[in-house]
Amino acid sequence: MVCEHLYPLEQALQAAGIAETYRGQPWSRNCREWVYFDADLDTAALLRRLDLPECVEVAENTDPKSGIEHGLFCSLCKDAVMGNPCSKTVFS
Repeated sequence: MVCEHLYPLEQALQAAGIAETYRGQPWSRNCREWVYFDADLDTAALLRRLDLPECVEVAENTDPKSGIEHGLFCSLCKDAVMGNPCSKTVFS
């Protein structure tokens, strides 16, 4: 389970039936738990709709060599909920 700051987003994605594609520590010890979902996350809409705290910020990697991703990262807990910007499913 991700931190309490990202938990509402994780729950919303699971309730919508969006497939989880990875869960774990992907990059380094600076990351705790990152969860990836098969959806393009509309992060601006999600920040507003879920009223997430200020420690939750947008995270994005646009380098196709290491893997394109876009989602939300908790700067306090080092957790993230990431989506696939190439997915046909948009989650907002």
